[in-house]
Amino acid sequence: MSDTLAREGSPAAVLFDIDGTLVDSNYLHVFAWSLALNDVGHRVDDWRIHALIGMDSAGLKDELLGDDADRLGNAASDAHSSRYAELAGELRPFAGARDLLAECALRGVRVVLATSAPADELKKLRDALDSEDSLYAVTSSEDVETAKPSPDLVRVALERAGVHASRAVMVGDTVWDIQAADRAGVRCIGVRSGGIGAAALEEAGAVAVYDDVAALLAAFDESPLAGLL
Repeated sequence: MSDTLAREGSPAAVLFDIDGTLVDSNYLHVFAWSLALNDVGHRVDDWRIHALIGMDSAGLKDELLGDDADRLGNAASDAHSSRYAELAGELRPFAGARDLLAECALRGVRVVLATSAPADELKKLRDALDSEDSLYAVTSSEDVETAKPSPDLVRVALERAGVHASRAVMVGDTVWDIQAADRAGVRCIGVRSGGIGAAALEEAGAVAVYDDVAALLAAFDESPLAGLL
């Protein structure tokens, strides 16, 4: 990308993770995976599942299924999709999520949903979020072969936004978001709404941590987002 995009005054973007950041969905994923793994005969304690939410699904299945990953992986994925669809009616945006996206767009910052969710899940998330007018671009699982913590998704989001990494900030709720952003040269703000503690997010490299997007919105002018203006 041209170095001119990195200059002050050039386009800027905020790359938002969705699950656990803008929409309260992480624990639905935990429950869906818990049920799915039980469906395929491989019960796993829920805390182990929660620790991996937000990771690339192949990596998640490798961690949770171990030696059974090759044998049960596809069936577990199908079962998770089915179980998650049953729970989708419980999806809701976090307080302040819509307002934060609108505020970013109002200030001229390009808003990108940087997610590797598959098309069916992404539609449900976007319907729950109901912020289409604020969006500049969106990514999905079709855009990358490997999701977070690989930086590929973040790089695609930067390309969609048409901005240099130095003119972007990511907002995410997991260590995988922060690691992916860091590997792509993007600063990442952490939020605790996905269930990961501030210490873990800071240790992963978050430049700032807030309880949730409502707290980030309230502190907008003192946050790393203000540096994009």
